[in-house]
Amino acid sequence: MEAFDDENMPLFTVGQVAEMLSLKQAFLRRVDQLQVVSPQRSTGGQRRYTRIEIRIIQQVATMADEGLTMPAIRRIIELEQQLDEAIRHRDELAARLADVSAERARLAQQLSALLGRITRDRSEE
Repeated sequence: MEAFDDENMPLFTVGQVAEMLSLKQAFLRRVDQLQVVSPQRSTGGQRRYTRIEIRIIQQVATMADEGLTMPAIRRIIELEQQLDEAIRHRDELAARLADVSAERARLAQQLSALLGRITRDRSEE
């Protein structure tokens, strides 16, 4: 995968993100300060944002425009991330349950075949 194709690759500077989203750089620094989004730092200490973080910042800006406070926005983002994690976990468990159910059905079929053979063998005696 190319670095640019990776949504988790920290490629974008504060200036680039501010320009992309028509925001002030101070807003981005505030979002970082309040740990709503915590971009990685380059070796020179500059913030570098991923495309995922940029989408979150866009969502933060929309909520801020609607009058929500940064602590409230941070809590909403945290809850959304927890929900996403719970959904992923549920989906993993559902897949495991499907695998176990399929294995159970296969074993039940084998057991039935074995019991059928035992019954036939006993009736032939």
